[in-house]
Amino acid sequence: MNNIASYKEVIRIESESIAKLSERLDYAVMDNILELFCTMKESGHKVIVAGCGTAGTAARRIAHTLCVVEIPAFYLSPANSIHGGFGAIQKGDVVVLISKSGNTQEILNYVSVAKAKGATTIGVTENEESKLGQGCDIVLKVKVDREPDKWGIISSGSTLAVIAAFDAIAFTAMNYNGFNKEQFYLIHTGGGVGDILRKDL
Repeated sequence: MNNIASYKEVIRIESESIAKLSERLDYAVMDNILELFCTMKESGHKVIVAGCGTAGTAARRIAHTLCVVEIPAFYLSPANSIHGGFGAIQKGDVVVLISKSGNTQEILNYVSVAKAKGATTIGVTENEESKLGQGCDIVLKVKVDREPDKWGIISSGSTLAVIAAFDAIAFTAMNYNGFNKEQFYLIHTGGGVGDILRKDL
């Protein structure tokens, strides 16, 4: 069985999703998010990221990347949030909520709590008219033409697109917050990256 054509087609669809993203993102919204993120460390606030399923995997990745560039962030599980985890959300925090449909109930639960506690909400969805899109303070639309599975419904290309959008924000933030290799080495002494930084310092 020769599966090469299938492998190539999936990779083609996913790579096109990322390539087209650069022409579809609202860069004014990206700037707004960047400015908020860059105030977190000095203000003593944090970014809280949440999603379910593959969006949850993206949320974990985004939170980690933000920490890597000295923007305090963490993933708050939808399952734990309604069992006291919402206590982590405080006034001045930024809550990033990822839902492709924008109508995932577990994610909508965050919106009213964040608003009541004085946190800023950022909805990441392909549907600006969804409950999430209508309920959040800021909405970043991330939409792909199709998913690469045979039904076109398994969130994969769209998940990569969300991660890429926040990579762009995180790595741009490095230009604004004065992040240098000395600071990076302080928080990343392990692995191959730590070895490279040790040689450079």
